[in-house]
Amino acid sequence: MDGQQPRTERDKALSRRTLIKAVGAGALVAGSGSALAQTPAQPPSTVTNPPRDFAPGGAPTTYFTDPDILSVDPVFDGYVQPNSAITRLWTGALWAEGPAWNAQGRYLLWSDIPNNRQMRWLEDDGHVSVFRMPSNNSNGNSFDFQGRQLSCEHLTRRVVRYELDGSVTVLAEAFEGKRLNSPNDVVPHPDGSYWFTDPPYGGQLYEGAPDIAGGPSNTAGRLNPRLGQPPGIGSVRRELPTNCYRIDPSGRVDLVVTEDQVPDPNGLCFSPDYRRLYVASTGKGPGDTGPGGKSDIYVFDVGTDNRLSNRRLFTDCVIDGVKCGPDGLRCDVNGNLWASSNAGRAVGYSGVTVWNPEGRLIGRIRLPEVCGNVCFGGPKRNRLFMAASQSLYAVYVNTQGAAPG
Repeated sequence: MDGQQPRTERDKALSRRTLIKAVGAGALVAGSGSALAQTPAQPPSTVTNPPRDFAPGGAPTTYFTDPDILSVDPVFDGYVQPNSAITRLWTGALWAEGPAWNAQGRYLLWSDIPNNRQMRWLEDDGHVSVFRMPSNNSNGNSFDFQGRQLSCEHLTRRVVRYELDGSVTVLAEAFEGKRLNSPNDVVPHPDGSYWFTDPPYGGQLYEGAPDIAGGPSNTAGRLNPRLGQPPGIGSVRRELPTNCYRIDPSGRVDLVVTEDQVPDPNGLCFSPDYRRLYVASTGKGPGDTGPGGKSDIYVFDVGTDNRLSNRRLFTDCVIDGVKCGPDGLRCDVNGNLWASSNAGRAVGYSGVTVWNPEGRLIGRIRLPEVCGNVCFGGPKRNRLFMAASQSLYAVYVNTQGAAPG
C-alpha cells in the first residue's frame, strides 16, 4: 500500500459523511447497486460572497443593503431601497423575456419564448400560472395608456394588441408590402402610436421559425421550418433589414430608425418627457449579412413631428473591461436608464446596469443569471422586475418607472 496505513472505521465514516454533505440533500437509492441521488435545489449564487439563495424560501440576507446592488456613483444610493433584497420569484423558463406590469389587474406577465407561452405572476399571493399558450413565441410585451396588452410575436412576425373585450388586433405585420422579420420589443406613446424594433432573432429554431429553404436564416435549406408548427407557418423568408418602426394611430407603419443607424435593434424606451428615444443594438442575428450590432445603446432626439434626429452613442456598455450586452430598457421618472445586462460568462456582470441621462454608469444589480429584460411594476411602480434567463427576479427601488407597462 505504498507505506500508507489502512483507513480506520472513523476515517471511513468521515469519508461517507463528507460525500453526503458534498451532494447536499442527496439520498442513498436502493437498487441493483447503491447510488447517490440529489434532490433538486435552487442554484447557489455565483456572484455573492458569502453565497446566497435568491429563492422566496431562501434564507434572508444578513445585510441592511443587498450585497448585489452596487452603487458605482454615490447618486445611485438615493435610488436604492436599503432594506429590500433581490428575490427570485419563480424559475422554470427556457428563456424569459418581455416582462410587463398590468396596473389594474396587479399582475406581471412575461414571455417564455421557446416554450411558446406567456406567464403571469399574481402580486397578492405570488401564484404563477400560464397566462397564454400558444403565444406565437412572443417576445416583448407592454401595456398601452388604455391598459391593453401589446405583444411582439416571433412566429407570426407581427405586433398585436389584445383588446379589452378579448379580441386581438394585428397592428403591424409588414412594411411596404414585405413581411417583418421578428418584432422584438414595443412601447406606447401618449399620442396613441406604438414604436417597435424588428431584429431577426425569431429566425432561430429555438425562438420561432427559420426562413424557407434558401432564405437568409436557412441558406443551405437543410432546416424544415414547418416541423412542429401550425398550418401556414414556415412558408416565408426574411425580406427586410433590421429596422425600427412607428405604428401611427391611423394604422400606417413608418420607418423611424434604419439598420445603418442601429443594426439589430432590440430593446427601446422613451425618456420621461418623450423627447428622447433609446434603442439597444444587440449582436448579429440569424441571416445577417453585415457586421451586426455591437451590444451598445443609442439615443435620438424626438421631434414634434415624430422624426428622430441627432443620433449618438449613449454608452458602449463596457464596464471594467467587460461587455455588458444590453437587451431590454426602461427609464425611471428621473430619466435614468435601466438596462438588462448579458455579460455571457463574465460572472458578476450580468443583471442590470443603470445609467444617468448623460450616459454615465451610476449603479449595477448583479444576478446569477443573464438578464434579458426589465420593467417597473407594483402598485406604486417602484418594484423592478427582471426576466433573467430561466427565472423572474424582483427588487424594490427608491424611484418609479416613467411609463406604464
